[in-house]
Amino acid sequence: MYHTTGFTTDQIRDLCALIRTECQDLEVEPWPPILGLYRAVLYRAVVVALTYLRRNRVQAEIAEAHSVSQATISRAITGVTPVLKRVLTGFVPTADELSPSVQYLVDGTLLPCWSWRTDRCLFSGKHKTTGMSVQVACTLDGALAWISDPVAGNRHDSYAINDAEVLVTLNPGDWIGDKGYVGNGMITPYKKPKGGELTEWQKEYNRQVNKIRWVVEQVIANLKTWRILHTDYRRPLGTFRETISCVIGLQFYRIACE
Repeated sequence: MYHTTGFTTDQIRDLCALIRTECQDLEVEPWPPILGLYRAVLYRAVVVALTYLRRNRVQAEIAEAHSVSQATISRAITGVTPVLKRVLTGFVPTADELSPSVQYLVDGTLLPCWSWRTDRCLFSGKHKTTGMSVQVACTLDGALAWISDPVAGNRHDSYAINDAEVLVTLNPGDWIGDKGYVGNGMITPYKKPKGGELTEWQKEYNRQVNKIRWVVEQVIANLKTWRILHTDYRRPLGTFRETISCVIGLQFYRIACE
């Protein structure tokens, strides 16, 4: 179960308990009853949703594994994902919870989706594909500290970090980022001047900064073990932000369970 969903059986049962509490006043439960007997329905629905988010498998493949229709799998994912997002909100740190006494590494990453022609703002010139991006901050020892809300893929990292207002109450001089954050008062590598070259000490400075920055790149790689954030998102675009927020909640929930 762990290799399929990213969670142990006991952790999934705990998630089911949170969902039952959240949905106890609903007259109709938002997951398809065809998935099994009453007590097993929610558990199987959560397993289906976690499998989809973890592996980004084609829904027809998941349906075959559970001996149901693709439409049933779709309803399970549609019903469980927003509830998971709500019940896991408390596990997700907000910008104002970051400590002013800690030095953070930050980087942006693109979460790809299908090329939606009606939403050209999703196209990232840097990555040459469409998607939404988030800002990821971690400590120097690689502990995930914060993830921003998603923004359109065409937005620059500098815009995204300012839009999140994470630096409003913190000293940007304590943050380390790449060249995309130049001008925000953060520790960043030097940009090569137009028509010129970097000095030797600037090159050495950049090497030292980049030796530190690899930590946040590893944190992002770990986040993207949720394949739904690493490979093209295929569900309706209107559900993408919700799905991203759900996965962020699941990632911090996993950390809390460790």
